[in-house]
Amino acid sequence: MRARSFLSEAGYGEQELDANSALMELDKGLRSCKLGEQCEAVVLFPKLFQKYPFPILINSAFLKLADIFRLGNNFLRLCVLKVTQQSEKHLEKILNVDEFVKRVFSVIHSNDPVARAITLRMLGSLASIIPERKNAHHSIRQSLDSHDNVEVEAAIFAAASFSSQSKDFAAGICNKISEMIQGLDTPVDLKLKLIPMLQYMHHDAALASSSRELLQELVSSYPSTPMVIVSLHTFTQLAISSLIEIPKQIQLLLQYLKDDPRKAVKRLALQDLKLLAKKAPHTWTKKNIQTMCECALSTPYDTLKLGMASVLSTLSGTIAIKQYFSSATGESLPAPHLTDLVKLAQECCYHSNLAVAAHGITVLANIAISCPEKDFVQLEQDTVMGMESLLLLCSQDSSTTAQATLKTALASLVRMLKARPHLSQTCVEFLLAQLRYACDAGRILICHALAAIATQLPVLGESMLGDLVELYRSAGHTSSEKQQELLVSMATVVFVASQSSLSTEVKGVIRQQLEVSANGWTVYRIARQASRMGCHELSSELYQSLRTRVASEHFYFWLNSLMEFSQAERCLIGLEDGDYSGAMGAITEALKSYQKGFASLTAASTPLSPLAFQCEFIKLRIDTLQALAQLICTCNSLKTSPPPAIATTIALTSGNELQRCGRISLQMKLSMDEFRSLAGRYADLYQSSFDADSATLRNIELQQQSCLLISYVIEALILDPHTASFQDFGMLGSVQAESKYERRMMSVFNLVLEEVESLSKKHPPVSYQHTGCLCDAVIALLKVPLSFQRYFFQKLQSTSIKLALSPSPRTPNEPIPVQNNQHLTLKVEGVIQHGSNPGLFRKIQSVCLNVSSILQAKSGPEFKVPLDTKTNEIEQRVEPHNDYFSTQFLLNFSVLGSHSVTVEASVVDDSGVEWKTGPKSVVTVKSLEDPYSQQLRHQLQQQQAGPQAALRNISNRFQ
Repeated sequence: MRARSFLSEAGYGEQELDANSALMELDKGLRSCKLGEQCEAVVLFPKLFQKYPFPILINSAFLKLADIFRLGNNFLRLCVLKVTQQSEKHLEKILNVDEFVKRVFSVIHSNDPVARAITLRMLGSLASIIPERKNAHHSIRQSLDSHDNVEVEAAIFAAASFSSQSKDFAAGICNKISEMIQGLDTPVDLKLKLIPMLQYMHHDAALASSSRELLQELVSSYPSTPMVIVSLHTFTQLAISSLIEIPKQIQLLLQYLKDDPRKAVKRLALQDLKLLAKKAPHTWTKKNIQTMCECALSTPYDTLKLGMASVLSTLSGTIAIKQYFSSATGESLPAPHLTDLVKLAQECCYHSNLAVAAHGITVLANIAISCPEKDFVQLEQDTVMGMESLLLLCSQDSSTTAQATLKTALASLVRMLKARPHLSQTCVEFLLAQLRYACDAGRILICHALAAIATQLPVLGESMLGDLVELYRSAGHTSSEKQQELLVSMATVVFVASQSSLSTEVKGVIRQQLEVSANGWTVYRIARQASRMGCHELSSELYQSLRTRVASEHFYFWLNSLMEFSQAERCLIGLEDGDYSGAMGAITEALKSYQKGFASLTAASTPLSPLAFQCEFIKLRIDTLQALAQLICTCNSLKTSPPPAIATTIALTSGNELQRCGRISLQMKLSMDEFRSLAGRYADLYQSSFDADSATLRNIELQQQSCLLISYVIEALILDPHTASFQDFGMLGSVQAESKYERRMMSVFNLVLEEVESLSKKHPPVSYQHTGCLCDAVIALLKVPLSFQRYFFQKLQSTSIKLALSPSPRTPNEPIPVQNNQHLTLKVEGVIQHGSNPGLFRKIQSVCLNVSSILQAKSGPEFKVPLDTKTNEIEQRVEPHNDYFSTQFLLNFSVLGSHSVTVEASVVDDSGVEWKTGPKSVVTVKSLEDPYSQQLRHQLQQQQAGPQAALRNISNRFQ
């Protein structure tokens, strides 16, 4: 799937109805006399909830649906039931729950068993908001004794729903369910439907224990295949939910896997064992894994071996594998390659079933990664040999199974090489050799693996570039989707392999291939990859060729801005050490292109896609280049405007040693503050990029560190060389670089720090060596081509928050009136909206709401008030439930006048990091004087005005 572009938001410019109008339109359909129109209106409600997910509308809509459910026929009731089940996460926003349930519940007294059955299912769907309704509990219990099968099945569904939500209901219904299951008059098919209800009896240990005993009795009393399968699966679900007896459940499932001859039971045991391996891998003992290995080694059936290999593959990536290879006190541990687990994995690697082979490779790779340091050489060799044989087999096979196996094997290879980098060279050479003979689908996957390995480790050298270019020349000759994907993948590997800028020959080969068979989207993707890898010369040419091939002016401006940015970075590529005037000219040319590109980027933005991240990133890049240019000018000013002859005397008189350096010291101080300000702005951009991928965030962090580095070098060399410390940058060398751009930036950081440290010990400030070192640091940073990371082009995760404030003004500019002797209760509701991949990089754990108010205009008499009553500053954290949150603030407006109240939201992810995502809502509150105080003030004014009027009359009489 193609990731959503920032500019391809669906529905741009579409006229939309507001919430009330949309609800009124649906209400017309509900009141229609035609059944078809009524049904159509009902099924459109989920779309309405998705568009306007706030409680006021949802409450009104559900009350209307409840009326339809009460008065309509069974088909309409079924439609309302489906809408309710689809809108499960909006149910808690119903404000009038009692009224809603009352209208729905009235149908339970119908003489029609189908109507009662639909009502029971409706009540079961509402269990999350009415878990303790006794009338619903009683109706479900009664319906379980019904003679109508449809009603009984509905009652079972409702009972299961309420059991999962209500401890009291589960405890009350457990005995009845047990009696029905054990009763001789209960049909077997009904027993099979009742047994899964026992998985919800997990609210306390006693209830879970009694349910487990019943299930144990059922398994032994009813040995038929369907009964054993249902009972065992319910057993597993109960163990997972109650978090007790999981080790016993693993033993029970392994016993059935080992001893039961029925294949269906074995398959069910394997499914449940895999579930337990995912949910609770720490409960698996060495003996459990050994039993699984023995079963897998002895079974003659490929399907069962595949299931067992799948369970072991899941376990091998968890702590269970460490427990398997850890020895108890005094116990001698055999070499890893002599254990049954490794023997089984090696056997699976060369299995005729490719899926089994894929699991075998995964197990071997995970063992090689987490194996003890001793005796792992033999295991590494076996793992590499197994991978190479599997890759050789699958890369030339274009079937779906072979490609899935190839993808699994390559993923395991990438993970293993990250942990064992000394194996990377031989593995990369093998993959390059396989590129020649693999099918197109296999080539794409191999290219992805090569790019991933080369991003972690610099293993693709210039020596391999020739072979890659030859392969690229023969890569694509048709416009099929696989060929287009292959062009992009191979171009990415070429970009990663080129240590410096692309040669003319390489660019010529790529352009030639693109002209022959590539479509516009492929050219754009390759240009985008070139921008990410720092190959700006090629990317600017490709963007330029694409500008006139798009149908929208927004796309034209977007591509034009990308072309200008690439040309700007292209100006900085040819910088040479020591050429300070050339650096100034290159920065000036780059800034011209950046300003043009920024104007185009602004024109490319739309209301639905404002390109906020891109604009801020480019603004920061422009300001950084301007600050670097200003720093070079400041360094040159030591030559053009050296310190005056009396500088030493001034320094001695003022006691400020920096005065000895002349005016350059003040300029350096301003420059240092500028770089620190830029670092703060980069930190703000980082905090606002909640949806960005980790590579983009790391890129922003590197830009921030480069600004901090320059400010630190200024301080260490010129402003305060005695107290400056290198401790803040000591961790740079210890962080493992994740990309070629990061490796180059880190090497520049370390080089600059070494030069500064050596220079600061040799010469007192400020000499030409100091300014030369600063300029060299600037040029070294600029020579590293900027990487435009994925988030600049693509938004793989989209998260936004909508806020609703109440009370809210009737018109946008109208203030909310409140008396100054009362507090205003501000209710803040919010809805979290997600794109197609919610929680891909990080998830929202809580929402932080900050409410502040500022007095804008004061009215009424002047009187002194305490300072803390002039403003409100309150912060609350709320945890969203089903992407909805609500809280209230009590605000004080004792000062008369107009107050501006700002509500700002930020989110806290599951790691505890706070992100300034917004949004920000502002309302105006007018604080009015309460009537009693106003009356007292008027009386006081009248009393004061009386004597003054009498004095005026007396003075007028004597005039």
